[in-house]
Amino acid sequence: MKWTRETAEVYVPDGVAPDEALARTSHLAVGAHQDDLEIMAIDGILQSYRRVDRWFTGVVVTDGAGSPRDGLYREYTDAQMRLVRREEQKKAAVVGGYAAQILLDHPSGAVKDGKADVVVQDLRQILGAARPQVVYTHNLADKHPTHVAVAVRVIQAIRSLPADLRPGKVYGCEVWRDLDWMPDSDKVVFNCSDQENLQAALLGVFDSQVSGGKRYDLATLGRRRANATYLESHSADYARGVAIAMDLTPLAADPHRDLQAYVQEHIDRFAQEVSGLIQKVL
Repeated sequence: MKWTRETAEVYVPDGVAPDEALARTSHLAVGAHQDDLEIMAIDGILQSYRRVDRWFTGVVVTDGAGSPRDGLYREYTDAQMRLVRREEQKKAAVVGGYAAQILLDHPSGAVKDGKADVVVQDLRQILGAARPQVVYTHNLADKHPTHVAVAVRVIQAIRSLPADLRPGKVYGCEVWRDLDWMPDSDKVVFNCSDQENLQAALLGVFDSQVSGGKRYDLATLGRRRANATYLESHSADYARGVAIAMDLTPLAADPHRDLQAYVQEHIDRFAQEVSGLIQKVL
């Protein structure tokens, strides 16, 4: 494949040829930054871990140069942080047994530029080569602008493919806004009870973030545990960890469906649910 940036890289932990690594992919995740995959796409990682019939491939779109930093990394330049985060993401791919880890190395500005199609071009190549059954990306109600931009680019790339090459499921996952607010009927719920040690290890790989001022490890595992407990108010917990996603499959399948209107429908159903509960007890 010919990338739009010369610094893009395909890393394959077990050393097979990149085209072979992508061809075996069943679950694909596209995140904005290094460590987003391990936060939002844990369902795909766990489902594929040490399986011979399922393989997880991760895609990180941006270069990670602008990440916050403190402690040991306080004086690191953007160029140094870019290299550190790149190496951390490769380590996560080894720990998680990924089929491949793709680093597209785009600056955030290019991702958010609606007039530039470089990210869509790269993602279209990846999707066409991997032909995953399931795709995970950010949810469209996330509060980080680069995350929302990546989700939009993923949908645009999928829509550009012939219908028979599009993935069967596309999920928008939690990072910079959880999805507990959605009505239960709208939630896609992933049971993340297994391999808690692996989940912790994957998050702990990103030392530049964890020791550099952002405890994503504690926050992510805490959110999964909280989701599991607060998912049902009238029954015992059935899972130790839960991740919630927004189903983006209808948007990927229908090129004419409006993205903003789709999210607004979710928000409207939430507002109706809240109003309805209050009305019942007045």
